[in-house]
Amino acid sequence: MAKPDKATAVAELTDQFRDSAGAVLTEYRGLTVKQLQELRRSIGDNANYAVVKNTLTRIAAKEAGVEIADELLVGPSAIAFISGDPVEVAKGLRDFAKANPNLVIKGGVLEGRSLAVDEITKLADLESREVLLAKLAGAMLASLSGAASLFQAPLSQAARLAEALRQKVEEEGPAAGAADTTSEADAEAAPEASSDASDAGESSES
Repeated sequence: MAKPDKATAVAELTDQFRDSAGAVLTEYRGLTVKQLQELRRSIGDNANYAVVKNTLTRIAAKEAGVEIADELLVGPSAIAFISGDPVEVAKGLRDFAKANPNLVIKGGVLEGRSLAVDEITKLADLESREVLLAKLAGAMLASLSGAASLFQAPLSQAARLAEALRQKVEEEGPAAGAADTTSEADAEAAPEASSDASDAGESSES
């Protein structure tokens, strides 16, 4: 590769390291062109899978400030530069490697942190971002629904009580009021009647 071409390749790799959330390094020895195409489809839009030169990759990683162990840059190398959900990338690579043993996952980096092979496998076992968001949304909806029921229950009970009292006043209010007035009038008339009776008794005795 001519020097200008090498410089261009290094610059492109450096940009990919800088623009990606992480990278998974693999060895693709023995994979056919068709299988590589299938691998790219398996990781979808979540990563860009590129065959790389180890020497140029080492230079580009250093320029991008990404630490990659020398043992990861041995043999025919290809890198999955992560641009989407890292869990989906890890799942795609793991599942493809199970079906195609010629793909060897060597390690990687994520958000500046080195990842061993077993850590990438654990990452693949996690639920995807979409699933986690869906579960979070479901939990929030359930929580909001419970809170709404909690607030609505006392209000509905108070409303029913107010309605019952209103109906009672409409049905019994006037009659009850009249009864109360009559009772008060009788109570006031009673002492006067007693006084008249006493006066009449005194008059008859005299």
